[in-house]
Amino acid sequence: MIECMIAAPRSGGGKTVMTCALLAALRQRGMNPCAFKCGPDYIDPMFHRAVLGLESHNLDLFLASADTVRTLYARYGAGHGAAVCEGVMGFYDGLGGTTDRASAWHLADTLDLPVLLVLRPKGASLTLAATVRGLQAFRPQSHLAGILLNDCKPMLYQTLAPMLERETGLPVLGYLPPMEEASFASRHLGLYTAGEITDLQARVKALGIQAQKTLDLDRIRALCSRPERPPQPDTVPVPHRTRIAVARDEAFCFCYAETLDALRDAGAEPVFFSPLRDHALPGNCAGLYLPGGYPELHARALSENAVLRETIGRLVRAGLPTVAECGGYLYLGQALEDTAGTFWPMAGVLPGQGIRTGHLVRFGYAELTAHADSLLLRTEESLPIHAFHYWDSTQNGTACTAHKPQSGRSWDCGFATPTLFASFAHLYWAGTSRLARRFVAAAQHYEREQGACLHPQN
Repeated sequence: MIECMIAAPRSGGGKTVMTCALLAALRQRGMNPCAFKCGPDYIDPMFHRAVLGLESHNLDLFLASADTVRTLYARYGAGHGAAVCEGVMGFYDGLGGTTDRASAWHLADTLDLPVLLVLRPKGASLTLAATVRGLQAFRPQSHLAGILLNDCKPMLYQTLAPMLERETGLPVLGYLPPMEEASFASRHLGLYTAGEITDLQARVKALGIQAQKTLDLDRIRALCSRPERPPQPDTVPVPHRTRIAVARDEAFCFCYAETLDALRDAGAEPVFFSPLRDHALPGNCAGLYLPGGYPELHARALSENAVLRETIGRLVRAGLPTVAECGGYLYLGQALEDTAGTFWPMAGVLPGQGIRTGHLVRFGYAELTAHADSLLLRTEESLPIHAFHYWDSTQNGTACTAHKPQSGRSWDCGFATPTLFASFAHLYWAGTSRLARRFVAAAQHYEREQGACLHPQN
């Protein structure tokens, strides 16, 4: 089995493009690869999924323990011929930007992964070797095993490859040339999502064909081979699964695949619906999960789907167990400002309006501590979270306190009751399994007491 991480000295070096190219080439060779993403990012795994036609999984050493990360890696890597993990930011950049905790290096060290370092030789040549030497020496075990050049013309590769091998001792395993036809555009939350790129499959195919030509896949295979992982035990059958409605469309697309599995492991059946297009919740659902995404880009359409918006507001106020994260939190507010500055009515469950700020708000990792018992947390319980949003609310709530472990900054946030948990925090459910158990237990109680058929699909 091939196992490796694709990392880089900094963001913007081409990790996602190189990861997708390698995945596409391995798939074209029939190696049945799977993909992982280091850190909390939602968008890069969408590109992995577009390449492979199956879920990519996040591995985050702030949001989950080392043992949990190892278990998740084994679970989702089992049965595949290759596992490629895309790194995050610069190789050693971790918590707060001043530690290596939860960095790409930290994950490679935890999983003992060989690392293929992506270099972009724009305006540098020998200095690239100095950069690699610094990365090699920065920790006693760097796990750096090879070099890949991105956005590199063939003649330049012929010059740089032997120099880099001589100066660093690492094999140079190929390159990708400049490929405008395979580039991925960006915006305020990172890359455009895979679903928004109309010719994505053509771009992916082009990357795979190019990788077959200019990446040394045989050397990569020899360098990164590991023993086959044993198959995971079958899940225990659940006699009855409680259905939980999960928002999924262009406005609500930030949901970890592992979160859905955590809900399944706890006895739920996630059932997808679109707040943009559907006029009713799925039938027989006893819980509601509103993940993050881009509701601000679809505020008018969400508001104009008044039948569903008002139904959700009524059911949540009446006690339907509900979790809303970031974009879902904005949807439950009174109104949401769109990119043109127009405010559109939302579900009206929470006080406050969603407003555009023009900058990142309370960005990064934090610890969330509850002030009282609620749907997901008990008094003084804490859990790790991640925040990343350009829109804010005029009322952020006071149910919890968020604390940034490096800077010491803290703020109150969130609304929480026995049947509701809503905040800007992105939760990593697979890292804190009690969240799913409590949510599903509340849904099961609702199902028994109220009857899930109260809101059948029209």
